[in-house]
Amino acid sequence: MVLALVVPLAGALLIVLTGSKPNLREAVTLVTACTLFALVASIFPAVMAGERPTVSLVEMFPGIRFALTAEPLGMAFAGVASLLWIVTSIYSIGYMRGHHEQNQTRFYAFFAIALATTMGVAFSGNMLTLFTCYEALSVSTFPLVTHHGTEEAKRAGRTYLGILLGTSIGFLLLGVGATWVITGTTDFTDGGILAGKASEGVIGVLLALYVFGIGKAAVMPVHRWLPAAMVAPTPVSALLHAVAVVKAGVFSILKVVIYIFGVDLLANISTSGWMVYAAGFTIIAASIVALRQDNLKRRLAYSTISQLSYVVIGAAILAPLSIVGATMHIVAHAFGKITLFFAAGSILVASHKTEVSQLDGIGWRMPWTMGAFAVASLSMIGVPPTAGFISKWYILEGALQADKMVAVAVIVASTLLNAGYFLPIVYAAFFRKPATTGNPGDHEHGEGPLFSVVALTATAAVTVILFFYPDVPLGLAQQLMGSLQ
Repeated sequence: MVLALVVPLAGALLIVLTGSKPNLREAVTLVTACTLFALVASIFPAVMAGERPTVSLVEMFPGIRFALTAEPLGMAFAGVASLLWIVTSIYSIGYMRGHHEQNQTRFYAFFAIALATTMGVAFSGNMLTLFTCYEALSVSTFPLVTHHGTEEAKRAGRTYLGILLGTSIGFLLLGVGATWVITGTTDFTDGGILAGKASEGVIGVLLALYVFGIGKAAVMPVHRWLPAAMVAPTPVSALLHAVAVVKAGVFSILKVVIYIFGVDLLANISTSGWMVYAAGFTIIAASIVALRQDNLKRRLAYSTISQLSYVVIGAAILAPLSIVGATMHIVAHAFGKITLFFAAGSILVASHKTEVSQLDGIGWRMPWTMGAFAVASLSMIGVPPTAGFISKWYILEGALQADKMVAVAVIVASTLLNAGYFLPIVYAAFFRKPATTGNPGDHEHGEGPLFSVVALTATAAVTVILFFYPDVPLGLAQQLMGSLQ
């Protein structure tokens, strides 16, 4: 676990040192990413055997150490993030060169630093460790959001960092401090640490501080940072929406619900019920906004806001099956959404098109890209045979098990809305003739860069493979069920 933090940081240093030799720099990136995945994979057998490897490093405050622990939820997050770093690195080579991006060395270096902080979040052993790495992730991704250096990028970066740091310092840090005062610990513990330590009212307030303090989960109204960050290059959007940032948000909410509050405690108090409504509102409202977006990346951004709250509502339902579904959705959404952003970037590089209304007939010129987009869209909607069907099915089963009919209605309605803003894109790409407007993007073109197409085809394939072979994420989720007491 310590090496999982150290290796990406060492890789970032080597990337800087080899920056004048692009081929060597990108080879370092790929080797570092593969090494990280191998390190994470080496921990997996112990966790599946029921072990919880733990290491304590420095003492941050009296009685509170920077501690790392491998448990099922963290393994799922770390595994997805480390695997997708490899794929994103392959994609980035094609995209950054094909789009002639500037400051590529800085891009790859901060990408590596962001993955180091992501591993810290995934393997955090207590809330203070998670908070520290959570903040480091926000800061390390700021240069990626502002990569282009334009006034628009700088303005988006200020929104991004302002909201994320403002919520985490104003709400989350207050919640962590209050938890420590009430319980004398911030350790993640099976069954939670707050039972019998505070009144229902205090528990409700603490829950609100955590949910809205974890701004990366993008529960409305703490969501504006996410569409603002769309000004960044597409590989950064993939990092934000599929690999690290948003997953760190919903992962943290799941971790807090399970290991700080405890599912049983929240299920037996009335002051936790609002969480279903907050997540449900976010799912529906963001889907409606997505319907109105013509810019492809903005439509995908609001889709992400909606899809993230599937994880939040899965946690809020407080049923074992819904927790399994929420864990599975972290994985399913990661592969589906990264495919969609990869496709958007490939379209931009090949055709210079950014709007949904410009995509008529593009499927015949870019069949691999738009075929992968179609598969990922089906996963976002929740249609078999894709991974998104499995995660939504478990969340729906959990909602029925817990008699949370509001959650059931939200899932059904949002599935229709998802179809409403994804299927027209697929239809237009393959079943409409391209319009000729005289724009530069109307010239004949083919697929995007080879590296990019290979990456997006691979992630689309995984969304289907996970439908037939979901053993790894479901195995981790079922291990997690032992912690829900």
